[in-house]
Amino acid sequence: MANEQPQRLDIADPIRTQAILHQFGFKFKKSLGQNFLTNRKVLGAIVAAADLEATDTVIEIGPGIGSLTEQLARRVKQVIAVEIDQRLLPILAETLAPYDNIQVVNQDILKTSLAELLAPYQPLTGNIKVVANLPYYITTPIMFQLINGEIQPDRLVLMIQKEVAQRIIAHPGHKDYGALSIGVQTKMAAEIAEIVPKTAFIPQPNVDSAVLTLTRYQTSPYQIADQAMFDQVVQSCFQQRRKNLLNNLLHLCGKNHRDELTAILADMGLAPNIRGEQLSIEQFISLTEAVSKFIH
Repeated sequence: MANEQPQRLDIADPIRTQAILHQFGFKFKKSLGQNFLTNRKVLGAIVAAADLEATDTVIEIGPGIGSLTEQLARRVKQVIAVEIDQRLLPILAETLAPYDNIQVVNQDILKTSLAELLAPYQPLTGNIKVVANLPYYITTPIMFQLINGEIQPDRLVLMIQKEVAQRIIAHPGHKDYGALSIGVQTKMAAEIAEIVPKTAFIPQPNVDSAVLTLTRYQTSPYQIADQAMFDQVVQSCFQQRRKNLLNNLLHLCGKNHRDELTAILADMGLAPNIRGEQLSIEQFISLTEAVSKFIH
């Protein structure tokens, strides 16, 4: 693993960041959701949240000019940085030149196979972790691709919009709790490691961000027999949040099943006027098993 050049400031230092952008005449593309992190405290929080070990392989999504990439490379065996913007390739080649354990790949992560990315490094000796400063507009599809894909990383550390992170970690009874919370929490343990003010980036986004840590369960606490059916029931129960659970289930199963659905809720100890945000994940699993015969 190469050592950094001691005479140079870290890439993330605001002075060096500005110098790099000026040197290459780089202009930010709003369409790519580009916001570069220049706060070393936040970088430290991301690195700490990733719980890195020297044997780990890290996939970084959206390295920008290499601020976080540099910090990762100092701590792990291999960093594979996936960058969609071709204009950043010569910048990364220059800023990351001191490191021999970084591979920059010019691809769209939504069209990228993690298995193909990792193939040259097999067999891996450590864990697979993903660290990413995600564009707000494609946060959810990227996150679920990473959670449910063929290669399932042990840990995801994602910089995302604060409000989305709060929805992901929400628990039953909270206004933010919904299908997104359940979709993530059935697969991974979720927590917010750091709230990040918009002033930590250039250019500044319009909202604050959060460092979200997702850790894959070694043994899942949730046993879901039919994942597709479960997802369908959960989505339906939050489809119209102002409607109660029974009305949303009637929309899913058919109004002719009102008596059966009312009886199922009663058997579960649930009032007909209860709303979806009041149910735990375990209750949604039981509900799915009970109503599946009515779903076409």
